Amino acid sequence: MSDPSINPQELRDRFALIANKRDSLVRLLEQPDLGTLRIDVNQAIEEVDDLIEEFNRTFPAES
Repeated sequence: MSDPSINPQELRDRFALIANKRDSLVRLLEQPDLGTLRIDVNQAIEEVDDLIEEFNRTFPAES
């Protein structure tokens, strides 16, 4: 992703695709037979949350 011509809206659109994957992780966490993978899924959710927070700080929503 070294394209210097990417516009901010395109970047937001690409990021939205990543942020939407969080819902998949939450649904996965609800599976009763997850076992020890539950720890990894929890960690992934935390990291996605951190990424979302950092993205929103770096690229605040335009009002």
